[in-house]
Amino acid sequence: MAGRPREFDRDTALNDARDLFWRCGYEGTSMSSLVATLGIASARIYKAFGSKEQLFREAVAHYEENEGGFAERALREPDITHAISRLLEDAVLLYTAQPLHLGCMVVSSTSGLSDENQSLAEWLSQQRNQRTQGIIDRFRRAAQEGQLSADASADLLGNYFATVLHGLSVQARDGVSRNDLSQVIALSLRLLETARSVPDR
Repeated sequence: MAGRPREFDRDTALNDARDLFWRCGYEGTSMSSLVATLGIASARIYKAFGSKEQLFREAVAHYEENEGGFAERALREPDITHAISRLLEDAVLLYTAQPLHLGCMVVSSTSGLSDENQSLAEWLSQQRNQRTQGIIDRFRRAAQEGQLSADASADLLGNYFATVLHGLSVQARDGVSRNDLSQVIALSLRLLETARSVPDR
């Protein structure tokens, strides 16, 4: 007698799919691996999420609202140095979490996308560009509040620290240690201090 099918919980399935996409990337995740990981038939996956691509997009949104939400929280810090320091430090904690160093899901999932998935690559690029713009906007606000020196470029600083943030993801994914990445953060923050209007006491 066949056993009863596994009870379907959409939130649990989305969590499991997110972790699989995060670990293996979009093209590295097959429908058969999704079936095995979620423990439900492909027909139920399609019924619940529409398609593999739609499931992936929803998984990325879920990541951004939860694990990836550290960035929005950090950028709400009133002091720009505290905001950027928290942004980078929280990133390293997430990107180097055990047992696997997975980096940022949005950055990691982009690698290896073929021509047939260029629309997805462009969408992921938009996600990263939005994060970059958020950091630039935070520096622009800091400049308006007098936290940066008059000759400091908010846009250049924003682009620089977005590059550091995305680079931390790649390095973490490649196995660079949390300690080494923390030293990179400390070095990059020295640059920020040279752009401050009044040094921290």
